[in-house]
Amino acid sequence: MPDLELENLAYENGFKAVCGVDEAGRGPLCGPVCAAAVILPEGVQLDGVNDSKKLSEKKREALFDVIKEKALAYSVAFATVEEIEEYNILEATFLAMNRAIEGLNIKADYALVDGNRVPRNIQIPCETVVKGDAKSLSIAAASILAKVSRDRLLLEYDKQYPEYNFAKHKGYGTKEHIEAIKKYGPCPIHRASFLTKIK
Repeated sequence: MPDLELENLAYENGFKAVCGVDEAGRGPLCGPVCAAAVILPEGVQLDGVNDSKKLSEKKREALFDVIKEKALAYSVAFATVEEIEEYNILEATFLAMNRAIEGLNIKADYALVDGNRVPRNIQIPCETVVKGDAKSLSIAAASILAKVSRDRLLLEYDKQYPEYNFAKHKGYGTKEHIEAIKKYGPCPIHRASFLTKIK
């Protein structure tokens, strides 16, 4: 289970505001990529918080409000489909991460970022943590905020484009989604560069 060991190490090294950063939505065929940044109080207890992929949708929804209530600061940001197409998914993810960090109402001075790549243009010292959402409590909290925020957005898109059933698969390349793209063609929120193999 994730804990505060990495955060505490950073505080021991003199940092004052350590944020965990994670993203959701790199893999789907449509919609923006979402990132979240979270600063937790030292010693906080967050029962049940884990890598968002290991939690049920109901559990993530319940923890979403708990995290927002207990965090010292949190921020959720997106990079659009247009930005994904213009740059590429990795650069768009970095863009969303930087926006999330910059959107915190307490200025972070250190970032723990899920993965093995330092976000380009990040303005503060940063440590990458492979499988960070299973190790760092603040990264795990960020993973839940990002996932729930993006899923809620896809529910809105589902109302606009009901034929694709975004509410069910959240834009991932399921058989049902791919069949809908073949039947109806892509809609404005599809990522054209992700659809090149769908014939």
